[in-house]
Amino acid sequence: MIGTPALVFAGLAALLHVYIFVLESVRWTQPKTWKVFGIADQQTADATRPMAYNQGFYNLFLAVGAAIGIVLWIVNGTGDVAGRTLLLFSLGSMLAAALVLVTSGRKYLRPASIQGTLPLVGLVLTLLA
Repeated sequence: MIGTPALVFAGLAALLHVYIFVLESVRWTQPKTWKVFGIADQQTADATRPMAYNQGFYNLFLAVGAAIGIVLWIVNGTGDVAGRTLLLFSLGSMLAAALVLVTSGRKYLRPASIQGTLPLVGLVLTLLA
């Protein structure tokens, strides 16, 4: 019963992290994107581009891990140790990254909650499945 919602939330978390990858690694220097992240101007966006590019790929790799875990779980069933482990690691890492973001300051509470809610729900449901 819980397996399907766990996979849905894990999939949504993976999609969110792919979207974050696109923002950070592909669209970082576009004004709409750097304003989302609180970047003041194009010069600052250009200066921080290498950091954002790297950060975006971390998000992509977590999304890929979750996606592979989902596929393994679907193909091999809820008892698949590899799929479950990969999901727990990927979702746990996404959640941990959101918690680290909170420690950066109060202004990051909203983005951290956006980044961490789907992985949290997926993680709990995966543990219960």
